[in-house]
Amino acid sequence: MTDGAASRWALLAFASVAVVGVVLRPAMPIDETRYLAVAWEMWLSGDWLVPSKNFELYTHKPPLLFWAINAIWSATGVSEPAARLVGPAFAVLAIVLTGRLSRALWPEDAGAGPRAVLALSGLLIFGFYGGLTMFDAALAAATVAAMLALLRAAETGRGRYWALLGAAIAAGVLAKGPVILIHVAPALLLVPLWAGKRRRASARRLVAGGGLALVTALGVVALWLVPAIVAGGPEYREAVLWTQSAGRMADSFAHAKPWWFYLALLPVLLFPWLWMPGLWRAALERGISREPGLRLCLVWGGGALVLFSLISGKQAHYLVPELAAVAIVVARLARDVRGTVMVAALPVLLLAALGLGVAAGLVPIGKAADLVHPRSILVAWVLLALAVCWLAIRLGGLRGGAVLSLSLLLSFDLAIGLTDTRGIYDTEEIASAVAPYEADGIAFYGQTYHAEFNFAGRLTRPVANPRSAVALAEWRVAHPGGVIVARSDRAAPDWRPRETIVFRNAPYAVWSAADAPAPEPTS
Repeated sequence: MTDGAASRWALLAFASVAVVGVVLRPAMPIDETRYLAVAWEMWLSGDWLVPSKNFELYTHKPPLLFWAINAIWSATGVSEPAARLVGPAFAVLAIVLTGRLSRALWPEDAGAGPRAVLALSGLLIFGFYGGLTMFDAALAAATVAAMLALLRAAETGRGRYWALLGAAIAAGVLAKGPVILIHVAPALLLVPLWAGKRRRASARRLVAGGGLALVTALGVVALWLVPAIVAGGPEYREAVLWTQSAGRMADSFAHAKPWWFYLALLPVLLFPWLWMPGLWRAALERGISREPGLRLCLVWGGGALVLFSLISGKQAHYLVPELAAVAIVVARLARDVRGTVMVAALPVLLLAALGLGVAAGLVPIGKAADLVHPRSILVAWVLLALAVCWLAIRLGGLRGGAVLSLSLLLSFDLAIGLTDTRGIYDTEEIASAVAPYEADGIAFYGQTYHAEFNFAGRLTRPVANPRSAVALAEWRVAHPGGVIVARSDRAAPDWRPRETIVFRNAPYAVWSAADAPAPEPTS
């Protein structure tokens, strides 16, 4: 099979696994359910300028994801599967753009683009986050588009490519905010370092081009931002212009992780390619700083790694856009290497051994045993894992690694969708229990409400979130026919609930305000 055919199959397999995930997995709380709720309220209000969550201003994220979901709903009608395919669609776009960027970097290498497609499709973490209803795949697509435009701008100096760079930066801002600059700025500022002889634009043109890109980005973003801050009022204006940029950066110090957090995560972030000795040997023998294309990827990926390591607030998915740079490097190194995936298969083989131990009763797993009942499901997974490892080792190279990663993702989806895990994380049961009482009032008590049930229940009114027993009592008096949702093992009403539901592996219950005991008469 040629590289081109293999990359097409890999892209199809990536998309298929993502679709299977949408079908088998519920929308995962609290992130996916929250973003579906924001999109749902945008649909209800018809206001595409100022998002809301639980019918209050939502300033934490820009609107691109919610626009895309509403655009899909305009064609399909409101449905959860249609909304949850938006994230994977952005991921597929990022993969395709990565192939185009790799081909642009090495036009003499016909397999450069297909191998990059195969390499990014086979990165486990990219597949995981690319399958979720989150912002990272859209940001990755914008980042790769920006790199492609920057490459053309550096090579030609033409204004249209600088304008396209600005448009890509604007798309990143609309996807996840100014953080796009962390992903793009190192490569933009260090064009002379990575471009070498490929650069045709003079230093003066680089400065002028960068200015044009910035002006274009500001202009595109302003098309949404200016009317949004006018319509949203002072509270929205302060949150968008300050709290969610400089303010959030300062606040991240309250949730600090050590500077080496991402370095420790690299074996997972770069699975399976970091686990292939053949790629390491190729990198050491050839050097990965000799070619402009590889230098671009080093500046892009390394710059973001350093900058995010210096920022206290860290999450694994912050580096998803840099996985495209990793894929391009891997694709270039793998052009003459048939790397073994034996080492990459070891973690899967260890999981298979652990699964056999659990199935045989030799490894105790406590309450989690209920999730792998009957044991035949676990035995079947172990046999499938062994078959996948055999196939991956036999194929070797990028194809074998992609088979390994995509099979792991598929196993994850099957493990959730075909066991009791799905019900534990599905918001449908609680939403269906409380939605009929919407007119009488719904309250979520004992912890912060993140609009977990708004979309599943298709709610059209806010859910109250009283923070104290006194506030709950006042709400109950004002809503005698309403219902209350809370964890029964934490702060909860002191009368018998109507029903108890396991949600997120914890006992939740639904209380009717009408069942509350009457207050004792005062003497």
